[in-house]
Amino acid sequence: MSGTVKVWFDGACPLCLREIALMRRLDQRGAITFVDVASGADPSCPIDRAQLLARFHAEEDGVVHSGAAAFAAMWRAIPLLRPLGLAARNRTVLRVLEAAYLRFLKMRPRLQRFFA
Repeated sequence: MSGTVKVWFDGACPLCLREIALMRRLDQRGAITFVDVASGADPSCPIDRAQLLARFHAEEDGVVHSGAAAFAAMWRAIPLLRPLGLAARNRTVLRVLEAAYLRFLKMRPRLQRFFA
């Protein structure tokens, strides 16, 4: 298993809150630190707050990941999702996941209204 993972998320996004709630339930080992960037800046984060709110970011073993790679880092810290996270280390798999994530970002505003 990888070390501790830090995940920055938009706590003002109803969709994000649902997903993070699920990840917290699955993270039974407490391997993930979740940081709500909507409520304020994280002084330990090297990424600008606006970027954190625009795209999903996670830090794994000192490396900051963005988009699908950040989801994969989070998944690797959760035993149930670890196989998917490991599969995303393959460049082709990660490209497919990133393409899906970019499509999701375009739909995100409508989904946020739906889940509000």
